[in-house]
Amino acid sequence: MTASPVPWWRSAAIYQVLPRSFADGDGDGVGDLAGLRARLPSLAALGVDAVWINPWYPSPLVDNGYDVTDFRDVDAALGGLPAAEEFLREARGLGLKVLLDIVPNHTADDHAWFRAALAGDERARARYLFRPGRGRDGELPPNDWESCFGGPSWTRTTNPDGTPGPWYLHSFAPGQPDLDWRNPEVREEFVEVLRFWFDRGVDGFRVDVAHGLVKQDGLPDALGRDRRTEEHPGWDQDEVHEVYRQWRQVADSYDPPRVFVAEAWVARRERLPMYLRPDELHMAFEFDPLHVAWREGPWRRVVERGLAVAELTGAPSAWALTNHDVVRQVTRYARSQPPEHGSNVSERARWGSEVPDYALGRRRARAAFLLTAALPGLVYVFNGEELGLEEVEDIPAERRLDPIHHRSGGVDPGRDGSRVPLPWSGERPPFGFSPPGAPEPWLPQPAAWAALTYAAQDDDPDSTLNLYRAALAGRRELLAGAGPLVWREAPDGVLAFDRGTTSVWVNFGPHDVALPPGAEVLLRSAAGAEGVLAVDTAVWFGPGRDVPAG
Repeated sequence: MTASPVPWWRSAAIYQVLPRSFADGDGDGVGDLAGLRARLPSLAALGVDAVWINPWYPSPLVDNGYDVTDFRDVDAALGGLPAAEEFLREARGLGLKVLLDIVPNHTADDHAWFRAALAGDERARARYLFRPGRGRDGELPPNDWESCFGGPSWTRTTNPDGTPGPWYLHSFAPGQPDLDWRNPEVREEFVEVLRFWFDRGVDGFRVDVAHGLVKQDGLPDALGRDRRTEEHPGWDQDEVHEVYRQWRQVADSYDPPRVFVAEAWVARRERLPMYLRPDELHMAFEFDPLHVAWREGPWRRVVERGLAVAELTGAPSAWALTNHDVVRQVTRYARSQPPEHGSNVSERARWGSEVPDYALGRRRARAAFLLTAALPGLVYVFNGEELGLEEVEDIPAERRLDPIHHRSGGVDPGRDGSRVPLPWSGERPPFGFSPPGAPEPWLPQPAAWAALTYAAQDDDPDSTLNLYRAALAGRRELLAGAGPLVWREAPDGVLAFDRGTTSVWVNFGPHDVALPPGAEVLLRSAAGAEGVLAVDTAVWFGPGRDVPAG
């Protein structure tokens, strides 16, 4: 009897595309589908199996496209629906799967439903979370919830006759009103949205704020709760799993079945497996690598926790070192790392006056990719990560667009620094991102990126780009079907494990160490002396070693 093939998504390498930051095809300074289509061969050559496209829907861009006006269309500034359908055909022709973002927690405030709600349509209003205010005249918000972007989660409306109206909930920016997922019309709408894109050949979705959607009945206050034992009433409610069971039925009705990856932040780790039951979502991102310090002990615990969830649920781990919401790893690793008892690195850089050492950060980031690329499960590569780009921290305040920056009064720099358009070629901005004569890109690129363009790295065997190409090829050739991870003993400061016949060592320091006698080096994150693994580097090596099990 022939065994069933392993689904592609259980071990894929997936590239995250920010469409407005990837490549500009029409010369307006903003990335679009024409630019992405022209550069698709570069992604195929990188060695990824799939691309995940951040929101490409029509949007007023209050939150980088995560405020959606129409879930069944594509923003005209990106090329519109016809360009998206052509992109899907071209991606399939190159053997690339395609995942989209779906944003079910909220819409844009210019969505037709919300406009109708503000105009007094009670049926439309019931699709959102409108509530009367507290206080004598309803002048106080309905509860004490705070927005993830700072400030209250509530905004008061004005009735059509000009009088103060009810308040509406927005867990993020005021331009992102939350939907009421207890309303059957909301659930029906998103099932049809899934089918709309699945019918066009989309292979799956990354589910934004998968832990959100359903709010605790009655919307009680949140302050005073013990976060260790009590969930926030706006997040991770048990009823959300009814939604995903329905979605899974939709996904499984296609041949081949479609797939979901969850962005699920939970207060208690033991709740994450609930999202990964066999009739719900297929996988969830491992978020610990986005924050963990560059230290051996914390990294081992991160890996062990991720693999434990995979063992419990049967869902593959989804590893990522960075994404559009956090500081790029080159910058995280370029400054002092906290001690092991305080091993988390902040989402957004706040190192005060400490000057980043980008050479050090890049060295560590390269080693970190060899680590995560060798782990069981999936690996994600973020827009420009393969070039070793750093966070752009000196964007002028007047150029910053992230609502986190504005709602914090500029105290929080926001996430724009990880979203700067990619450098493709040339010695000065826009580095081939836009065609000649185009206006300046929508976020400014640093001049130092001249050394990091695709063109500058393409033929350099020691470049970060070619390390990523080699690691992704090696992952496919050496680790596909390699079986579980087996920890190995190693010198102090070294994280060591085997995947089949391939061994992986990562030296977090403080000293260079000797590799096992006879080790056949297959891939290094940086050049080094024969038989030696330098500090802040990683190596894959083959048989010929005698290393005791750990």
